[in-house]
Amino acid sequence: MNIKNYVISAQQAFMAAVLVLSLLVSTFFMVEPKIGQAVDSGPFTIKQTIDGEISFLVDAPNVVMSGSLNGVTGGTANGTSTAVVTTNSSTGYTMSIAFFDNAGDSAMYGDTTFSDAIQDYASTSEPSYGFSTASSAAVFAFTASADNTSDVDLSFNDDGSSCNSAGSVNPGTCWRGPTVSGFQIIDRSTSANTGATTTINFRVHVPNSPSPAVVTDTYTATATLTAVNQ
Repeated sequence: MNIKNYVISAQQAFMAAVLVLSLLVSTFFMVEPKIGQAVDSGPFTIKQTIDGEISFLVDAPNVVMSGSLNGVTGGTANGTSTAVVTTNSSTGYTMSIAFFDNAGDSAMYGDTTFSDAIQDYASTSEPSYGFSTASSAAVFAFTASADNTSDVDLSFNDDGSSCNSAGSVNPGTCWRGPTVSGFQIIDRSTSANTGATTTINFRVHVPNSPSPAVVTDTYTATATLTAVNQ
């Protein structure tokens, strides 16, 4: 190959290199505005809804009243049941208690005789202050308290002389008779993720020589607790 051919080859190589470089430069300037400038999308949100949930962590157990009562000379017996409710509601929950009524008679009646001689305690609207033993009939009543006293419905607060007041909760002070319609006993305003405890106390009082007569039997009352998120 002579010098002329070398020169021609060198020129062709140079021209090819210049062409490739030109293509690379033009490509860069075409693409660079797209990859060299930052852009933001519009804002967007991510949401997750948590549903309200409520349950009985501990159901109220059956109650066996303490001590036996004489049907003639009488006496007083007490019993307790405790329930624990959990809820994630930030506004808390309410709880009510309702009793099964035996054909329109008393809530507590004889298992075999179906006697309704143990009658419903007289206070069936708001609880009454103190437990009255003035009735000539045997009576059955209940009251409510809670580990967190502010959970107890205002009906069971007392000011030292009356219930349903802006006073304080003194367990065993405000008593109410059972009713078929639910009566609110708890009004909690905060969540209870680890459980809130409610205690319900029951009392049967038989006066001396009650009227009507309390015949020999085992007497039973049936109740239901209902808890609802606020």
